[in-house]
Amino acid sequence: DYADLVSMARPFLADPYILSKSREGRTDEINTCIGCNQACLDHAFVGKTASCLVNPVACHETELSVEKDSVHPDQRLNISIVGSGPAGLAFATTAATIGHNVTLYDKADNIGGQFNMAKRIPGKEEFHETIRYFNWQLSNLEKEGRITMKLGTEVSNADMIADTTVDKWIIATGVDPRTPTIPGIDHPNVLSYIDILKNGVKAGKRVAVIGAGGIGFDVAEFLLHHNDDDEHDKKADEIDVDDFLADWGVDGTNESRGGLLMNSVKNSKNGETSRPKSLSGRQIVMLQRKKGKLGKGLGKTTGWIHRTTLAKSKSVKMLDAVTYDKIDEDGNLHIIRNKGDGPNEKREVVEVDNIIVCAGQVSKKDLEEEASSIDGGELAGKVYTIGGAYEAGELDAKRAIDMSTRLALKIGDSSVVPGRHKFQSGVGAEEKLFQFMRKFM
Repeated sequence: DYADLVSMARPFLADPYILSKSREGRTDEINTCIGCNQACLDHAFVGKTASCLVNPVACHETELSVEKDSVHPDQRLNISIVGSGPAGLAFATTAATIGHNVTLYDKADNIGGQFNMAKRIPGKEEFHETIRYFNWQLSNLEKEGRITMKLGTEVSNADMIADTTVDKWIIATGVDPRTPTIPGIDHPNVLSYIDILKNGVKAGKRVAVIGAGGIGFDVAEFLLHHNDDDEHDKKADEIDVDDFLADWGVDGTNESRGGLLMNSVKNSKNGETSRPKSLSGRQIVMLQRKKGKLGKGLGKTTGWIHRTTLAKSKSVKMLDAVTYDKIDEDGNLHIIRNKGDGPNEKREVVEVDNIIVCAGQVSKKDLEEEASSIDGGELAGKVYTIGGAYEAGELDAKRAIDMSTRLALKIGDSSVVPGRHKFQSGVGAEEKLFQFMRKFM
């Protein structure tokens, strides 16, 4: 097939060489845009310099340069990384490319970390491509003798002490789910998002999701549309384009005015939807402690999509201003709405088959903390935490990849020591102007 014009924008941020690589048939080498908008459009709309989650060098080329063998042979370090999630992968590939001797450990048999859960979410199928790209990079770096892969290998502090050849230890062990203090939280019907997205536990038809941040919305969307009879996780090229266009009222023939399906416009005005109901047949209740719209903190340019998808399904109920009272012996969730708000206070029992906890994360700092208490603290001077292990928050791959890339480029600097190893781009002129203009809005 031929086209008169092909328009692309974000893909050039992810990989500025996408055209030449495509033309030469080197598609495995393309760093694929995952369509997240987190570092490009979300930045642009608040005056920040645009960049890219999967390529933090984008628009920062004058301050970040990943050049092959740019580290002088006399300054090359032996670096071991524990964890092959987004942070560990970004550090490992960057450090190995510029010349350091890298060993990458992970107790799992495959790379990707939390991305292996994210790629299962409807609408995030492109995350498969990021893992594919990192696998390609690692394979080439390993062939060149720049990196040693040790998957299926768990690392302890004893291992770290015993290996005296390592100059720096990079801890990228990620996060654990945070368990809220609710009476009855240990009931067998209570699951974590890891149980659902990683361990393959099947949820019932009536589900309560505690927490309405990014993970809560992801889990709700997964439960809503994932058919338990289908164990296959779709990739981006397996999505039915016609179904997608119909779901969002887009005329694929471009014959209708504005490219919109007229029935979709009419239904939208009437508050109706042509989108199919829950594929899984589940009814989901999402809950958050804060008063206000659920999903308010989602991406500026993509949050509305997640909220709309769940709302259009007619299978998701969203409750705010929730106090969690208890989980009873039957596994039902007792809540108080608007506690302390006089006549608006209301007690409810949410009868469910399962409760999925998506109430934040805590950093896995075991290796760092143990290193500080043994070997006279000598080991601690070699240990640097990155990504979720450094700062949990939401599962922020943008922050993790950016931090790890920047640290890998500076790790040989004697001034870079544990505790003073996080670097970020300065505030640009656009952001300063944006913040100034906001004062008058």
